[in-house]
Amino acid sequence: MILVPNRPLPLNGNKAIALIIILFIGGLGIPKLSLASAKFKVARLKAHTDTPKVATISLLLPFGTDHLQPSSPFTPGRLKETAIAVDYYNGFKLAIDSLTSLGLNFKLQVFDTKDQIATAKLLGSNASIIAGNLVVGPVFPEGIKAFTTNYLKAGGVMVVSPLSASSPSNYKYPGLITVIPPLEYHANASAKYVTDKLKATKVFILKSGAAEENDYIKPFTKAADSLSNKQTQIISLTVNNGLLNTILAQLSKTDQNIFVLPSTDHHFLNVTLNALDSLNLAYPVTVIGHPGWVNLDFLRGEQLQKLNTVITSTDLVDYKALNTISFLRLYRKTYKTEATPYAIKGYDEGLYFGKLLATAGADHIETVDFTGLHNSFHFEKKGGLGWVNTHVEILKYVNFELKKVE
Repeated sequence: MILVPNRPLPLNGNKAIALIIILFIGGLGIPKLSLASAKFKVARLKAHTDTPKVATISLLLPFGTDHLQPSSPFTPGRLKETAIAVDYYNGFKLAIDSLTSLGLNFKLQVFDTKDQIATAKLLGSNASIIAGNLVVGPVFPEGIKAFTTNYLKAGGVMVVSPLSASSPSNYKYPGLITVIPPLEYHANASAKYVTDKLKATKVFILKSGAAEENDYIKPFTKAADSLSNKQTQIISLTVNNGLLNTILAQLSKTDQNIFVLPSTDHHFLNVTLNALDSLNLAYPVTVIGHPGWVNLDFLRGEQLQKLNTVITSTDLVDYKALNTISFLRLYRKTYKTEATPYAIKGYDEGLYFGKLLATAGADHIETVDFTGLHNSFHFEKKGGLGWVNTHVEILKYVNFELKKVE
């Protein structure tokens, strides 16, 4: 089921809404791609000689078609959600068309969740969705929770959480597939890097005191203790106004001193990083940052490079890579607009899950890995929580930009 408005609606002079509506209508009428134009994306995907079964995929996205009515106009927040839905759909559909050009067969059903809990619950009992092979969405955590609560009762198939990094423990749905690694997997990857690569014997965790920092600190500490057999000393302290005098006696003037900063607070990071910059004049410093730093504009690349900063990420796109350039060119040609990160995620996930369903089958998700444009997929099954993508990239500042650590 593809939901599209069947007639033009008044736009109330809002150019941004007009743009979204144009993209929305255009995105739901995507032309099929030729095999020649799709080769670069599916070179790793071997087509079967036998005609594959038809794989039914249901996309549940917050298009917000109810806000196309003059009586219920878009708000800035709803407009942003619609843009996310359109971009993700466009990328996903582009991938499915690429696979279709190889002879794989799909039935793609698209539903508007309207980002409403009631709608998500209602879709959880939809017969055509239940009868399908895979559900992708809803996008936001509350929608996923509402949908899977009903869907579980119906004995439904696998449900993909496509964009949320929320922990699967928040849903407790055994058929859930979490594509974006939750924060604990970033903490685990950082702990592994610190213990295995840096061979750290001592690690300082610098806290601002905010409660949410524990979501990173607890799994980091647990992983570091396990990986080092508790041979790595973890020293945790709350830092006020960048004052680090209390730990000077514990620092080395020859070996790297490892500092983990689990905060994203603007003031705390500015003050604390400046303090570490000064400390670096006498004591070698390596900083392990929060994955959220990728999106913080106030951080200075020059300073982070001086501090040997390492962060984790699942969103690093190499825009100089040939595959990325080819994808962006094709996306621009197809939609007459630029691909956003959501479009790239949609494309990667469409390729992965489409190929998985049409060939190996969803039950083989743990044995099929994938390298996409924005991240790689390596799924592990977690008891009662479904499958989680555990692949996290380690990045370091080189020449004032983030590069993968080999």
